[in-house]
Amino acid sequence: MTDREPPRRRVPGPSRPDRRPRRDPGERLSHDPDRPSRPDRGRPDGADRHAHGEGDRRGGPERIRRPAAPRPPSGSERARTGEAEPAASVRPPRRPRPSTGSSGPPKGPRQGKTLRLGSPRPRLRMVSVAMTLVMLAFVVRLLQVQAVDAREYSAKAEANRYLTRVVAAERGAITDRSGVALATSVDAYDITADPVMFSPEETKIADAAEQAAALLAPILGQDTGELTKKLRTPKTRYVVLARRQTPQVWNQIKDLKSTLADKARADGAAGDKDAANVLGGVFQEPTSQRVYPNGDLAAGLLGFVNAQGKGGGGLEQQLDKRLAGRDGEVTYAQSGGRQVPTAGGTETPAVPGSDVELTIDRDIQWAAQNAIAEQVKKSKADRGYVIVQDTRTGEVLAMANAPGFDPSDLSAAGSASLGNAALQDAFEPGSTAKVMSMAAVLEENAATPSTKVTVPNRLHRGDRLFQDDVDHPTWYLTLNGVLAKSSNIGTILATGQLGKTQPQANRVLHSYLRKFGIGGPTGLGFPGETPGILAAPDKWSTSQQYTIPFGQGVSINAMQAASVYSTIANGGVRIEPSLVRGHHGPDDRFTPVPEPEETRVVSERTARTLSRMLESVVDDEQGTGVKARIPGYRVAGKTGTANRVDPVTGKYRGYTSSFAGFAPADQPRVTVYCAIQNATKGSYFGGQICGPVYKEVMQFALKSLQVPPTGTPPARLPVTFTP
Repeated sequence: MTDREPPRRRVPGPSRPDRRPRRDPGERLSHDPDRPSRPDRGRPDGADRHAHGEGDRRGGPERIRRPAAPRPPSGSERARTGEAEPAASVRPPRRPRPSTGSSGPPKGPRQGKTLRLGSPRPRLRMVSVAMTLVMLAFVVRLLQVQAVDAREYSAKAEANRYLTRVVAAERGAITDRSGVALATSVDAYDITADPVMFSPEETKIADAAEQAAALLAPILGQDTGELTKKLRTPKTRYVVLARRQTPQVWNQIKDLKSTLADKARADGAAGDKDAANVLGGVFQEPTSQRVYPNGDLAAGLLGFVNAQGKGGGGLEQQLDKRLAGRDGEVTYAQSGGRQVPTAGGTETPAVPGSDVELTIDRDIQWAAQNAIAEQVKKSKADRGYVIVQDTRTGEVLAMANAPGFDPSDLSAAGSASLGNAALQDAFEPGSTAKVMSMAAVLEENAATPSTKVTVPNRLHRGDRLFQDDVDHPTWYLTLNGVLAKSSNIGTILATGQLGKTQPQANRVLHSYLRKFGIGGPTGLGFPGETPGILAAPDKWSTSQQYTIPFGQGVSINAMQAASVYSTIANGGVRIEPSLVRGHHGPDDRFTPVPEPEETRVVSERTARTLSRMLESVVDDEQGTGVKARIPGYRVAGKTGTANRVDPVTGKYRGYTSSFAGFAPADQPRVTVYCAIQNATKGSYFGGQICGPVYKEVMQFALKSLQVPPTGTPPARLPVTFTP
């Protein structure tokens, strides 16, 4: 018991006492590499154990533990023990590296040289720097794309992603006065292509454009080289290969395209990576094609539509803005030339054109065109025209030309037949113009229908000798007889009474010609219309002073000539002729055109007198227009046969044959004017070749309009007198 150590004084501390020996914070634990890592558990060295301050309280042998780093005392412990605050925290002991010297302990089973690995820090630094530079490059590029050049790249992206195409407006129809279609539109397709989809990069085929052009050329009827050029258009994703093709044409292309697509899929499944459909970039856009259901009927009046869908002549050109409407526009996202339905887009709908209702009566137009075409062919003439006009309203019921053309197929039309010769040809009217001279004489009270006029065989005026169309002895005619027998000499003598001098008479006659509409526009506004030629009276040559009264030396068009007779039939009031009655807008509401302008030319008394005088031309056996008689109707008319100016040489060659008149003469309703240019077979006199045309067309028009026959006999004014 005496050997037992006295009990150790317990010092108050933490709840779990630290059994490890305390040491100086500045002391570092040493480790002897020659000493075994664990102490000998059977060593009874108590002195050593007590030297470390760790004895077994029971007096038995103690387990020697590896010294552990002492835990720094907490602040409360230092306060209780009076221990000072350490200057710095104690570093934990390092595990000594194994010595590579010869003096070390014997090596274990794996003996040999130990490799020392290099420090990873330099490599980590290099990787970090590289990644930083890469990220910095991405950040700079991102800033450039999203901040500096954002708008430019956005615009490029939109341009490449979105396509904009025009939605063609449906062209309005042209109908006759009863609503029968003369020109209308049917479904058609514009054949388009995306040149990018024919590039070698896209198709993996070097000559994809050439192959596609070779397939399309026979279907579209175009040259292979031209199609190839279009398919190789740079910097665009849209070209038009052909416009306004029929559905049959597109069906051929669609079937061929589908066949090639099936073949490309089969080749791809078989392992051909370069399999492609060379027509994959060909598309269609719905549009319309102009058609004319009646063929060449009223072709000169209607005109035609060109390849761009614009009016190329006639009313199609004149009324193009109203007929065409307003095109729309659709913008859509695309990928590979195909629309992406979920990507959105914008659309401006097209506004269809208005339907135009003409004053033309299709049936009367057919009768007029058929009659003039047959006579032109029979007379082997250059051309001819017929105009039918409503005398009460000025509306044109028919305007026919021969030869004509089919506006649906311009390839078969000759240049001479295109256009509307009835309004575009300027010609000397001949004796049909004498009615204006007689109107001036009657209105100025220079003579009456019964005034006696002695007509010699020849008349010397100025530097010329004038004659009638036939040699004759001296005629003793009334003023009515001068008109009935169409005497040039008698007309010169009558108009000479319009003034005390010839220049004064010229000015009076000129004023009446102008009021009748000669030398000015008709009011139709038709493309290419000629106003005719009427010189000022002080510029009339010596011969013109005497030729203009009987219709030579002045030029008119057929519409002007017809309007003169409609003015007489309408009681002396000229109504501007009209071709359009009104328009049917997209809402189908009808809007009539403004009322035409009216001008008083001669008095109603003068007009009635002229009507009776014109009846003598047809009804009297001595008249020149007997072939224009219509049973049951009183007919007023006038023949004309004028020397014709050849438009090529500018010299007189051939004749202009004509007939003009209205019916019924007592209650006028319809005016018909016919003219034939350069008849080379048979007669060339107006009464002989144009009188029958007038009769045929007038009869049809009167029946079509259900005009009742005349109930009174014609007024037979005297033609001759006894000297």
